[in-house]
Amino acid sequence: MSAVEFNGIDAGTGGYLFPAQSPADIARTARRSVLPRELAAWTASFVRDLDDLAQTGWGLVVPDGLDAAIIDALCPLLDLRAGQAGAHYRELVVRPGEDKSTFLRRNGMGPGPADPRRVPYYLLIVGPPALVPYSFQYLLDVQYAVGRVDFDTVAEYAAYARHVVAAEERGVATVPAHLFATSNPDDEPTGLSARKLAEPLARELTAFGAAVTKDVGAPATKQRLRDLLAGGPGILFTATHGLGSRDGDARDVQGALVCQDWPGPLAAQPIEQRHYLCAADVVAPVVPRVVFSFACYSGGFAAHVSRLPQRLLVHGALAFVGHVDRAWGYSFLWDGADEHITAMVSAVLSLHEGHRLGTAMEAVNCRWSEIAAELTTRLDQLGADDRRLAWLWTACNDARNYVVVGDPAVRAC
Repeated sequence: MSAVEFNGIDAGTGGYLFPAQSPADIARTARRSVLPRELAAWTASFVRDLDDLAQTGWGLVVPDGLDAAIIDALCPLLDLRAGQAGAHYRELVVRPGEDKSTFLRRNGMGPGPADPRRVPYYLLIVGPPALVPYSFQYLLDVQYAVGRVDFDTVAEYAAYARHVVAAEERGVATVPAHLFATSNPDDEPTGLSARKLAEPLARELTAFGAAVTKDVGAPATKQRLRDLLAGGPGILFTATHGLGSRDGDARDVQGALVCQDWPGPLAAQPIEQRHYLCAADVVAPVVPRVVFSFACYSGGFAAHVSRLPQRLLVHGALAFVGHVDRAWGYSFLWDGADEHITAMVSAVLSLHEGHRLGTAMEAVNCRWSEIAAELTTRLDQLGADDRRLAWLWTACNDARNYVVVGDPAVRAC
């Protein structure tokens, strides 16, 4: 394992956001980390059909003191889910400073599979990570299907609720998936994701009978991405750089998707808005029901949900799967296995077959659980190899940081 290259482009310089790190540096960080000891992914107890909310349940998870106007704005969605979940519908409160274990214990649950009679399998967190942290969401998501909505205004919450209800009333129809992946000039990270993620993903999905189209490399321009949002597929999967800022002050563009228009790192010039798609570019109705984005900060960062998924959901998307903070190539690469995309294939194929998003994401969550278990074992061993530790720690954080923005019970088709 050589130095680890990070995805992500600096909004100020147009260069890479972070320098490469040596395995020894990463291993030192890993040895200082604290990992949960109870990770093991299961599905809901006593449930035969994870798409049937009457069996799985559905719940709202809100921070104590959340503005009641937000709950009122979500009422169309809450009424829909209450009718579908019946006796297994819940509205739960997270108290200040409460972690996942304390929250579950207070609601009659401990570690292990979800028991919908106490805490539903599908859970929608409402509010910003400043009130319900990402760490809470990551750990809750191991055994439950978890999503989050966080908007700036009550009107945006209301718009999202209307979109979900309208989509369910239109019913389920088979729709294609589209893969959009850049391969920018002189840029190894996007070259790798094009060759080792997008192209193999297209082949695998096609082999399983899914309807798939793609734009990889030269066609993956900003205009093409705008066209796909305006009139494209039901499932849009993107693999690009995400835009970021070293000091986090570029809130409006943090997590923007850098398109093929960017001339690459050797151009040594500040990145321009014509090179990336950000929230300000989303002004028309959005057609894809679910957008799955492999990119730094695409889902969120620090105590924020990124602006782009917020805007996409307000304009018609039902959910966005993105990455919190930095993304690495370990989402699709594995030591000795070249590309390793089974979890991604499973997630997209499950969506394509009409399963609910939270269920589709189980393969991604299981991958994190497995890597975390191996990392914990290695950290317990004296004299563990730096290179292996660095590999596992980076892969573990990469797998953990995928989040659902939106209701985890939505369907793409």
